Amino acid sequence: MAVHYYRELLNFCARNLHDRDAAADLVQETYARFLGVLRNGQAVADPRALLYRTARNLITDQHRRSQARPCESLEDLPATERPVLPRSQQPDELCAFAQYASAMLAAIEGLPPRCREAFVLHRFDGLTQQQVAERMGISRNMVAQHVIRAVLVCKACDDRFHGRTR
Repeated sequence: MAVHYYRELLNFCARNLHDRDAAADLVQETYARFLGVLRNGQAVADPRALLYRTARNLITDQHRRSQARPCESLEDLPATERPVLPRSQQPDELCAFAQYASAMLAAIEGLPPRCREAFVLHRFDGLTQQQVAERMGISRNMVAQHVIRAVLVCKACDDRFHGRTR
């Protein structure tokens, strides 16, 4: 099995990287990817060859990364050159979105059950009002009323969350 190649692969990586600790990390990543291949049900005719090819690719990737960014740490870069996440991925934005989603979910969950069901079927499951009416055994006008009521509740929640008053 592939476990028999660990020491051999570690020595190979250490020779290429000139750093035994980095080599151990790389071999661990190699085995993780190897196990991923096995979990996906792919047949591996030659485990040793796959391990070495994976290790070589990881060494190449590591070398390319080191060439592309000579700094080891972002703190080494001047503040003006540090990469910045898009606003939508900033921690405060992610937290605000999670709070907004929770508030909106609470508003939807606070709807009467039939109203909530009609709204979810129409807006989230993508059913037409006619399909919702047929599924729920109610008229299309009643579905429209449920959806309008739910939209108004969601709009009020949005206004409260963003500090808008009516």
